[in-house]
Amino acid sequence: MNAVPPTVPARVRTRLRAAVRRPARLTPEETRDRALVLRLLSLALQYPDAELAAARPTVLAAVRALPPSPAATELAAFTTWFAEQDPQTLERHYVETFDLRRRSSLYLTYYLHGDTRRRGMALLTLARRYQAAGWDMSGGELPDHLPVVLEFAALAGTGAGEAPLRQHRRGLDLIHRALESAGSPYRHVLAALLALLPPPSRADEEAVTKLAAEGPPNEDVGLDPYGTYGHGEFAPPDTFVPPLPAPPASHPEGAR
Repeated sequence: MNAVPPTVPARVRTRLRAAVRRPARLTPEETRDRALVLRLLSLALQYPDAELAAARPTVLAAVRALPPSPAATELAAFTTWFAEQDPQTLERHYVETFDLRRRSSLYLTYYLHGDTRRRGMALLTLARRYQAAGWDMSGGELPDHLPVVLEFAALAGTGAGEAPLRQHRRGLDLIHRALESAGSPYRHVLAALLALLPPPSRADEEAVTKLAAEGPPNEDVGLDPYGTYGHGEFAPPDTFVPPLPAPPASHPEGAR
């Protein structure tokens, strides 16, 4: 159920919504399995370099050993495809999907703040959250890169650890929509992640639809060399868009 019926008293509606947002109390075994799923999701969304390509049999076996769940089913669909592709195909598909299309960029604060100054503050806040939890993020990637956020969630748990994922639920929905539209097998990875999160509210669904149509907030921050779509606008499907200037070119080793 996506929304609490309006006939319910306001005070009760507030409590019900809070209950939906709070992660359910998990047993130690469920907590361990959930952390493993989050780590597998993080791996699946990292650049498929030679090291990750070589580890595909191990990843596939780990996914097949997961307890039955909607997330495990989606992960199995992805890893089956992932294990069958040659490394060059995987690398090319990853770059085309995540680096050249802003609608499926893996940098979560972009969807909330666009290329504005507020995004810089959001990145700093996220980095401080990691530091406060005692996590040294030394992989060279931005703190809002989805594989990094997933690894933190796996390490820190369902409360504070998964809070950034819940905060960026609308961006995750938009990425999933874009991957579905493109027919990318990575849509299964986002579907698995969304299966772990509370269901979207009606306001969430409306906001995602608006975001898909209008794009994130826009602000002139000196990105003229990057052309029209470098200003945070959404490019039409299959249009070449230069990569965002903020993320480093290399992919993290330490986030694995």
